[in-house]
Amino acid sequence: MKKKKRAQVPFRLNILFFVVFLLFSALILRLGVVQIVYGEDYRKEAERTADEVVSTPVPRGKIYDRFHHVIVDNIPKKAITYTHSKTTTPEDTLKVAQKLAQYIVVDKSMIDKVTERDMKDYWILTRKDKAEKKVSKEERKKLEKQGLSQKEIDKKIYELTLKRITPADLAEISKKELEVIAIKHQMDSGYALTPQIVKNDGVTDKEYAVVSEHLEELPGVNTTVDWERRYVYGNTFRSVLGNVTKDGEGIPRELLDYFLARDYSRNDRVGKSYLEAQYEDVLHGKKAKIKNVVDQSGNVTSIEKIYDGERGKDLILTIDMDLQQRVEKIIEQEIMATKRKGRSPLLDRAFVVMMNPKTGEVLSMAGKLLTRDENGKTKFVDFAIGNLTSAYAMGSAVKGAMVLTGFQTGVLHPNTYIVDEPLYIKGTPPKKSWQTMGTINELTALQRSSNVYMFKTAIAIGGGKYRPHRSLSINPEAFTTIRKYFSEFGLGVKTGIDLPNELSGFQGTETGTAGKLLDLAIGQYDMYTPMQMAQYVSTIANGGYRMKPQIVKEIRTPSDNNKELGPIVQSFEPVVLNRIDMKTEYIKRVQEGFRRVMQMPKGTAYAYFANAPYKPAGKTGTAQAFYDGPIKSMRNKPTYNLTLVGYAPYNDPEVAFAVVVPWATQGESDGINNRIGRRILDAYFELKAERARGHVTDQAQNATASSGQNQ
Repeated sequence: MKKKKRAQVPFRLNILFFVVFLLFSALILRLGVVQIVYGEDYRKEAERTADEVVSTPVPRGKIYDRFHHVIVDNIPKKAITYTHSKTTTPEDTLKVAQKLAQYIVVDKSMIDKVTERDMKDYWILTRKDKAEKKVSKEERKKLEKQGLSQKEIDKKIYELTLKRITPADLAEISKKELEVIAIKHQMDSGYALTPQIVKNDGVTDKEYAVVSEHLEELPGVNTTVDWERRYVYGNTFRSVLGNVTKDGEGIPRELLDYFLARDYSRNDRVGKSYLEAQYEDVLHGKKAKIKNVVDQSGNVTSIEKIYDGERGKDLILTIDMDLQQRVEKIIEQEIMATKRKGRSPLLDRAFVVMMNPKTGEVLSMAGKLLTRDENGKTKFVDFAIGNLTSAYAMGSAVKGAMVLTGFQTGVLHPNTYIVDEPLYIKGTPPKKSWQTMGTINELTALQRSSNVYMFKTAIAIGGGKYRPHRSLSINPEAFTTIRKYFSEFGLGVKTGIDLPNELSGFQGTETGTAGKLLDLAIGQYDMYTPMQMAQYVSTIANGGYRMKPQIVKEIRTPSDNNKELGPIVQSFEPVVLNRIDMKTEYIKRVQEGFRRVMQMPKGTAYAYFANAPYKPAGKTGTAQAFYDGPIKSMRNKPTYNLTLVGYAPYNDPEVAFAVVVPWATQGESDGINNRIGRRILDAYFELKAERARGHVTDQAQNATASSGQNQ
């Protein structure tokens, strides 16, 4: 029995060895098939070792006005692009450019981008024998003896060759060759594995189709759809909307690190000013992503789409573009009417801000600048951004803040009477109002615009005592005190508006002079922006709340349906920056003074607003100033800044405004500030009535805006 068991063990081992033998045989056979039959295919597959993921731009978000009229849109454009790999040589690019030149028309704009360096590089590539002779054999040997690497030698030879290419050499290049150079210039402008626009302006259907048909012989070339910004209302509000970098411009150098850290490509188009820049992260969108599968040599073997991308989110502005257009037209008409009368030869600009005093929403922000085109003809350009970036002495329009400062410091009380009389201060010209008014209270002082009432208030704040024909000394801290209270209304400080580059104004530097303090009290020393003036009068209109001016009302996701808006992502609620810490009675006194300015006889704006059905309130201003505009020969010539601030209706304000007209020479008698103020308020309430009747249509279809038209 034991012998039988021993015989079975070797038998089982033999079976095990035989099975192992069969398995090894099958493995060897399989390896042979893989290596011999499919070896080449697997070798190529193994060399596909890198996946390069590249982001490509998507259209920017749209911009709408408060009534959802499109202000900024995107226009789709047929485009021809080129993507070069990391191993693409100049010779490779040239071959593709030469072929592509047979299928597309090279326009003048592409030719204009060609540089002398582009032409020299092309000459070297296409005239190698001549190029080689530019550096002699002796010079080459000298370089070799310097112990340089071959790469360093080649670089020095190339630099010498470039220097020695003459204008006569470049003159050999034909017009057809120049077209090839222009194409190559565009192709070379991009970065490895990143699509670069070769042509996207005026690509015809035929060009698009022909290039598409020949893509196999044009490695790296593709046909796609690009976009460009369309500003629907032309020049209207254009300076505030800002700009986007152009094709080939890419990211501004000073912002390169910032954007590269946020997954941008160097040649991406980005917002570079104002709204387009301020809301770049919203408007830019989520870029499409493609995967370039490349081999070990860096050549692209296939392209796979990973993510289609999503165009940028949309902005809904607080601006009413119908009102904006009407306001801009009014400014242009009034400037030209004044110029035609032969008045104010230095007058070349005017500003208007209209806002909701209860919410801070900016309804219109207009500025026009009269200039000349290349043919010497006068034309208006948009300068709406000047409401934030330029400052002027505003004159008597700030007297509301001065009266309230008097109340706050205790030198005035409601119904305080002061004698309006010429002030004779030793060493200075007489300081007086535009007419002697006798004994008046703060309401009359505002209504008739008394300078002396403000002078005596400032003297009291400064602890001074007026004695005719004697010197006047004041405490320099009075400047700080007045500016502190003025700043609570927004005068002399940034308003907080959601736009970049806002100016805080300018302060006079002489703070120990009594005369300068008196000038400060009537708005003829410190300088403020038109936006600050609008915030200031809004604060008075709404009972003492300084509201943050807002341009953007909502951010919305893009909609698949171009006729509808997407859901709200973010809504911007009104922001109270500060509440004026004073009795309601004080503000009501100034409100009443402002009402009298426009609605009672002897009010400085009564002649313009007496019959206004919407019952406005406000304050006029005239500041003596010195011209510091573009005409250098007229610098420092005495002029006037004409201003007007106001709101309506006086008892329940729904719109506040500021009008600023710098560098007039006819003083207050011309009335351009009041005419503009009356007409813009009329326009606001007329539009409101038209909308109630359903008579207002989208004017964007006819928006060849008057801005920029020859006058």
